[in-house]
Amino acid sequence: MSDTMTPEFEPVDNEVQVIPVTDFRSSDGDFEHRLPPLSATTRAEEYLQKHPDVHLSGMGIRRLVQGAVEPQLLEGIRVERHRVETGWLMVISYRAYSPMVSLAIENDRLLAEASYAADPHAVGVRKALAMPEPHAEHAVLVHPDDYKDILESVDRSAQRVLVDNPQEVGQRLVERPLMLVPATFKSETGEPDDDLTAVDGNCRLAFCFHRIPVPRGWVDDSLIGAASKKTVELRPSHLMRMSLQHRRELVRKVIKAAHKRLKEPRTGSPADIRDRNKSAMTLNALTIPVTVIVGYRDDNDQRGMQRFPAGVRSLLLRMNTGGKVFVDGAKNAVKAEEIINGLYDEGLLGPEVQARATRDALIGRGEVAASMEDLGFDPGLPDLRFALVMQQLTYKSPRFNALVRSKLQTEGHLVLSRRNGPIVELGLRSYSASMPTNSPRTALETGCLWQDLVDNSWTVENIDTDAKVGDLLARANEGETQAALLLGALGMISLVMSGHLLAAAGSAEALTGTTIARTSVGLIIKGLLEEEEGRQILADAVKRVRAGKAPRWWDTEKEELVEQPSNWRGSTYNAMLRGAVRHGWQAKSPGKEKKTAAEQEADKLTVFQEQLGTAVDRLRDLLGLREENGTTDRLAWAEVEASFAQIEDIAEDLRLISEPKPRNR
Repeated sequence: MSDTMTPEFEPVDNEVQVIPVTDFRSSDGDFEHRLPPLSATTRAEEYLQKHPDVHLSGMGIRRLVQGAVEPQLLEGIRVERHRVETGWLMVISYRAYSPMVSLAIENDRLLAEASYAADPHAVGVRKALAMPEPHAEHAVLVHPDDYKDILESVDRSAQRVLVDNPQEVGQRLVERPLMLVPATFKSETGEPDDDLTAVDGNCRLAFCFHRIPVPRGWVDDSLIGAASKKTVELRPSHLMRMSLQHRRELVRKVIKAAHKRLKEPRTGSPADIRDRNKSAMTLNALTIPVTVIVGYRDDNDQRGMQRFPAGVRSLLLRMNTGGKVFVDGAKNAVKAEEIINGLYDEGLLGPEVQARATRDALIGRGEVAASMEDLGFDPGLPDLRFALVMQQLTYKSPRFNALVRSKLQTEGHLVLSRRNGPIVELGLRSYSASMPTNSPRTALETGCLWQDLVDNSWTVENIDTDAKVGDLLARANEGETQAALLLGALGMISLVMSGHLLAAAGSAEALTGTTIARTSVGLIIKGLLEEEEGRQILADAVKRVRAGKAPRWWDTEKEELVEQPSNWRGSTYNAMLRGAVRHGWQAKSPGKEKKTAAEQEADKLTVFQEQLGTAVDRLRDLLGLREENGTTDRLAWAEVEASFAQIEDIAEDLRLISEPKPRNR
């Protein structure tokens, strides 16, 4: 990994104090770090090896104990239990040396931004690593990726958080515990085969490493590569490739050098203060409070450690709070992977061979092409995989619904909006390396589903040629529900990903000269499926977008598909499409003919929903501006009381003319 810009040590006018973390004092009565000898770790190691709630190998326990600041306190330490959905995670809490811990193997906060193997064009790019697998007998995460890819990933994560999320480390101790989990690797090239990695707390840990510059000779040149400055920027990959013994020795040298510098006479010069502060901040960054997962007990004893990775992942969303919350895309991505792994664990993806291929294809991190082929699909067509994601997550059965609700941590009916987010994030992985996905995500998040997808059973067929698309269209025109739903799914994906079906823009009416359907993407597709012209548009979009061409438009006078006018953009097509869904495809001016009472009521409902959507957008604008400005003060009740009253009146009036909300059954 090449060097990139990282934060410099901030100037400090006053001397930084070394903060005591143990009761050990030097002969002068001053606090002084001391790396405990190995003899101090023996009894704690024996205690943990015999504890019934510690499910680690001897080497895993040794790594944990030898990295502790006060290993003697681990003898007799209480093993606590954390409840997760599938069982109990066993944890212990203590203070550790930061260089004895490694950064998270994959930063799931960035899930929505990563490149995935699900994209057929993801060749020669950084791809998201595979999710960890369970160990046969220990509470350990097994990482199957190439070790070099793992090292690149952790270095990249460290560099990013240094810039994106500065931490007060050095002048102060790390005060909030990091969550750690033992890990091992499927490595065949001689690297260390185990580690202790962070699940939560990467920002704090990265800044600890940043505060511990070391002389080049302390880190083997083979770990650094090309010649560099005398002082080495300590990276996670340097530490991960060191043996346990060498990491301990590095800690010893850092402690000794820092205290030696602090014991030198003060000169009072700015340079002296700066150097002393660097040493003090190094010592303050050298230790971290940690909570380590040391065991797992499944509610079903027969499952052993199979669901241990799912239990660890379930901690992620609960731990990321406050200023470091997951963005919605990353939240949905984590939830989506939990759902798919849960469906696989519970046997809801079919027989084992099919289930494994389905799981890998849906998650999209690895073995995607082979999995798609095993399922009978062309792996070179990303829209087929996206459609498969839609189909699998619109399934409906009591067991399926119960599992998905539990993973989403929600109660009540499994409505479309709750299914939508996970579908969007998994589906977009088919395009993660090919194109920017911000606009498609915005469009799809308006709602990419329509109710027929849930109400009717449908399957994804290997529609991989223009001829098969034509046959699908013919079946849809004959009223076959299966064909119509698959055509709608593939057409929607093609229109959205090519930028021709977007969220409704404020300027759309100016483009069309009339009102448009300001509804979700899914409801636009439902409207297209109801008309023959709309079905033609959908089928043509599938063919054209696959061939790298823009979708054609329906000419109402010629009654055929034609090339878009040269001055049209994607937003123009989107506006025209939404206008046609609202007013129909006939060559007439909307409103010239007498409308039925039902049509007039439908228009009024559409206008109401449009204006309500605009109000929601304006509220989001306000929320975004407050976040941008850092505003935390609550609005005075007098300012918002009238708005609340209007909202409540609207809700009451709407309930008078609408069906009751579906209840959970």
